[in-house]
Amino acid sequence: MDRQSVGDKFISVITYIVYAFFAFVCAYPFYYIIINSISANNLSERGKVLFWPMQVHFKNYERMANIPGLLDAAKISVLRTVIGTILTVIIAAFLGYMFTRDTMWKRKLWFRFVAVTMYFNAGIIPWVLCMRNLGLNNNFWGYIFPMIIQPFYIILCKTYCESVPRELQEAAEIDGAGTLRVFFQIMLPVIKPILATIAIFAAVNQWNAFQDNLLLMTNRRDLDTLQYKLYQYITQANSLKALISNTTNSSAILAGLQTAATATAIRMSVTVVVVLPVMMIYPFFQRYFTKGIMIGAVKG
Repeated sequence: MDRQSVGDKFISVITYIVYAFFAFVCAYPFYYIIINSISANNLSERGKVLFWPMQVHFKNYERMANIPGLLDAAKISVLRTVIGTILTVIIAAFLGYMFTRDTMWKRKLWFRFVAVTMYFNAGIIPWVLCMRNLGLNNNFWGYIFPMIIQPFYIILCKTYCESVPRELQEAAEIDGAGTLRVFFQIMLPVIKPILATIAIFAAVNQWNAFQDNLLLMTNRRDLDTLQYKLYQYITQANSLKALISNTTNSSAILAGLQTAATATAIRMSVTVVVVLPVMMIYPFFQRYFTKGIMIGAVKG
C-alpha cells in the first residue's frame, strides 16, 4: 500500500468496502437465523432480534431433540446422503469418462440419450407410478436409484476428462492397462477437483430432499428422513400462534412466553439444524470447488 499511488489506494479501499459489503450480505442471513433460534421467542416473533441475541436460551433445540423418531430419521438422512453421494460421483465419473473414449460403441448416441433427459420431464404422477412399478416405494433404495444418474454431473465429468491429455491414457494402455484400470488408477486421481464439486452438489441434494419421502414412503415411517420429520414439525407449529391467540385462559402461556414455542422460533431452529451440516462440510471441499466447476464447464 505504501508504494501505491493515491488513485490506486482509493480503488483498493473502495474494492475492500464493496467486497466487505457483499460478504456481510451473504453471511448475515445465516447469522440472523442462528441468533433468532437462541433468543427469547416472543422477541423473535415480533422481529426484535436483528444484530445480537437477546435473552439467550436453548429450549428450541431441547424441544427438537425430544421429537419422537428424530434420531432415527437423522440416521436415514446421513445414510442416504453418504451412499447416494458415493454412487452418484462414481457413476457420473465413469459415464463421463466412457463418453470420451472412441472405443465405446455408439457413444454419441448414448450421450445424447442421457443428455435429453435434462430437458424433458414426465411429471410427478408418472414418476411415482414408475417408482411403484419398479418396487421402489416403501424401500430405502427409492432414495438412491432415482438420483444416482444426473446428466448435468455426467456432462461436467465428460468435459473435464476431455481436458486430460490423451497421452496419459495411451501410455497406460500400452503398458497393458484395461478400461477399468485406466479409470480407477489413472483418471480418478486426476479428476479429483470435479469429483469434489459433484460430491458437494449431490450431497446437498440428498440431504435436503424430502419430497421423495412424502411420495414414496407411505407405509414405512421407519424410513422417514430428518427433513421430512422437521417439515412435519414446522407444519404442526404453524397453528401454534393461532392457538395462543384464541385461548381463553392464556395466563399460563404468557407466563412462559420467553421460551414458549412459536412458529418463527421453530422455523429458525429447524433451518439451523438442516443447514449446519452442509456449512461444516463445505470448507473441506472449497479448494476443489472453483477449479472443478470452471474446468468442468468450459471446454478449451
